[in-house]
Amino acid sequence: MTGGNEYHKYDMARLHAELEQEREVEMLEESVSDLRSTLCELQERLHSVDGENEWKTRYETQVELNGQLKRQISLIKERLEDLRLASIRSYDEMSIETLRQRLKLLTNDKSDLQTQLKDCRHQIELEGKAFHKTNDERRAYLSEIAK
Repeated sequence: MTGGNEYHKYDMARLHAELEQEREVEMLEESVSDLRSTLCELQERLHSVDGENEWKTRYETQVELNGQLKRQISLIKERLEDLRLASIRSYDEMSIETLRQRLKLLTNDKSDLQTQLKDCRHQIELEGKAFHKTNDERRAYLSEIAK
């Protein structure tokens, strides 16, 4: 019965994380909408600008965009921190057995990735040797042709 309860807690944590992710997506969509409206306003201003005010308008535009970007960065950092803390809380709520299972899965993933890395390194080494051999043969042919 305890295992089912732990999975329920884990599901709740997962749902909470998904909810946070949806909130972040909504926030990003809102930011995109704000940027689009700002872009439309700026395009209207751009078309109505004289030659004398062009640099002033560019400066004001850049300052406004910088401010928006700073606000977005701040919001995204807050969301990331919230998501990080939510994941930590979900691990805090898990039982020792569930954490052990999770650790076992992560250990297996780590082992698989290490094996894959080792295979990639070996493949790179083989391709390097083949490249050098082919390059040496090419040089030999070029020197024969030059004679």
